[in-house]
Amino acid sequence: MNDKVPSVTVLIAARPDQAEINAVTAARALEYPAEKLEILVARGRQPSVQRNAAMKAARGELIYFLDDDSAPEAGNLKRVTAHFGDPSVEMVGGPNLCPGNAPGLEQSFALVLASWLAFGPSRARYSQVGQVRETSEKELILCNLAARRDTILALGGFNEALYPNEENALMDEVQRRGGKLIYDPQVIVRRRPRPSLKLFANMLMTYGRGRAEQFRLHPTPGSALNFVPPLFCVYLLALLPACLFAGSISLAPLAVYGLAVLMQWAVLACGGQMSGSLGAIPLIVLTHILYGFGFWRGLFTRLKPSAEPARTQVQLEFVPR
Repeated sequence: MNDKVPSVTVLIAARPDQAEINAVTAARALEYPAEKLEILVARGRQPSVQRNAAMKAARGELIYFLDDDSAPEAGNLKRVTAHFGDPSVEMVGGPNLCPGNAPGLEQSFALVLASWLAFGPSRARYSQVGQVRETSEKELILCNLAARRDTILALGGFNEALYPNEENALMDEVQRRGGKLIYDPQVIVRRRPRPSLKLFANMLMTYGRGRAEQFRLHPTPGSALNFVPPLFCVYLLALLPACLFAGSISLAPLAVYGLAVLMQWAVLACGGQMSGSLGAIPLIVLTHILYGFGFWRGLFTRLKPSAEPARTQVQLEFVPR
């Protein structure tokens, strides 16, 4: 019976000096035949390099990627492997949810990440949205993603010049070659958002930069929506001189934006999240501004692959279950 069950490698990227890896504990609790499951930790300082090195050493037919702090549901692999029964399915993933016991500030961050106005279709990465469906890279996230190992290796692995967004570029290429990506809202991991406003702001800037760098290396029509925040930043910078020359009509787009923010707050409040939604309002505006400036930065950064010594610094550890 187990001969028909695909072998799976749970691949966890971690820092070199990281003593406690929460994802390892959670991976050991996954409900899957022991002889078909291996847990592989790749330690290093560049996640794309770490994952590429680990995939070459992995024995699983499928790779289940987790971040070091991901806590997957015990039944995830059973759901994931069922989708791979369709040979055209190449990747399967689901949302990354904030734990219910996270502090209030982190809960507000989670509301922003899961809101349509702040993250558009990518909110499905942070909330259970809809039903099982074929999807795109917009809805999948690497901290909770399974893929066929042979497919990724055949495509050359992750682009080591990209971090973040290396997985998004890879998923675009998989789809371009006819492979299917599946979003399953019941394939859940739980991770806490950034613990402080400073770290959350840095994350938003990094996301914007990563998306712009991805667009430069792998332009696709799907990236068109990501130009909205940087154009919004241009509008804000030009607002004062525009008012001087064109008058109050220049404020019309800002008024429409303000109405959209209020509508998003109403949606969150009606969803029973009144207290967190109040803090989410300024965070949504901050998200657009910081993502936009990060995007502009990413359009002009110098792109270069990781240095060769970084490859030799990856340490692989096969963890007993």
